[in-house]
Amino acid sequence: MKASGSPLHGAIRKAEGDVVIALILLAAGEASRMGAGGLHKLLAEFDGIPLVRRSAMVALRARAASVTIVTGHRHLEITAALEGLDLQYVHNPNYASGMAGSMVTGFKTDQARRADGVLVMNADMPRITSGDLDALIAAFCDAKCDAVVRAAAYGRWGNPAVLPRSLYRSVLRLQGDVGARHLIETSGTPVIDVPIDERSLLDVDTPEAILAAGGVLRV
Repeated sequence: MKASGSPLHGAIRKAEGDVVIALILLAAGEASRMGAGGLHKLLAEFDGIPLVRRSAMVALRARAASVTIVTGHRHLEITAALEGLDLQYVHNPNYASGMAGSMVTGFKTDQARRADGVLVMNADMPRITSGDLDALIAAFCDAKCDAVVRAAAYGRWGNPAVLPRSLYRSVLRLQGDVGARHLIETSGTPVIDVPIDERSLLDVDTPEAILAAGGVLRV
């Protein structure tokens, strides 16, 4: 298991030219909508693979220089499900305070600090593909690393998204159970929406959603 301060391997995995993308995979949340009984959405299995591992594998196949996973709730089980993958790890001990804390934790890593852009991805999206992520990265490179690039489908947009270096300090000031949506809308930074398959934007927050998406619940 690698620590978040491990050397970058971006020298051989640059997105395009000299552009370096750090990918942050958010997997720290309490999964509060899963209800009682100890069920965790990220440990649910899709095609026999825990969702968090599937998401990490998708992230690793994308054209990012590094993949850092932010853990929190039940982090020992989450990291066990990721055994053997070439990931950087960082733990957010204040995961109960909400998503902002996990984003800040990820952005404080060496990988994010050195990157031209940071691709933020939730780990609860069972249909996202590395091709979807590469489309976002390519659009970010085409924009000369000076835009927010976010996934969109039929008027819906959001995560995953690539944030430019210019927003780094603003992200570090985020607080509470919020992502970067308000920051993106008010920063004045150009925003590019990249169309992807609507199914790729599916996230699963409840037992019903997991079963409907073809997953198998695991405690």
